[in-house]
Amino acid sequence: MEDLELKKVGLELMFMTPEKGAVDNWITAVELAKMVELPVETVKKKLVILKDSGIIRVKGINPKYWKFDNYSFQRMDEDDEVYQLLCCFDDVDFDRYFQY
Repeated sequence: MEDLELKKVGLELMFMTPEKGAVDNWITAVELAKMVELPVETVKKKLVILKDSGIIRVKGINPKYWKFDNYSFQRMDEDDEVYQLLCCFDDVDFDRYFQY
């Protein structure tokens, strides 16, 4: 079963740019929750899942800043459920992440 909330949070971090308001691509959970239109507590739970998978990094204590780790993502096992979820672009609207 696909975790659409996890996918939404993961893809938003994956395609994070300074133009979206992140400082050096680091963003707080509250800012991210506003961007993906999900409750903050839900976003925090999804961030922990992504952190446990090793594809996002965290710094700071209060507030915590989160950043996608592209290097670790590229080295993930292709059979990993989180990897497969983030690589399935069938229903992704890329206009959300890029302006052409």
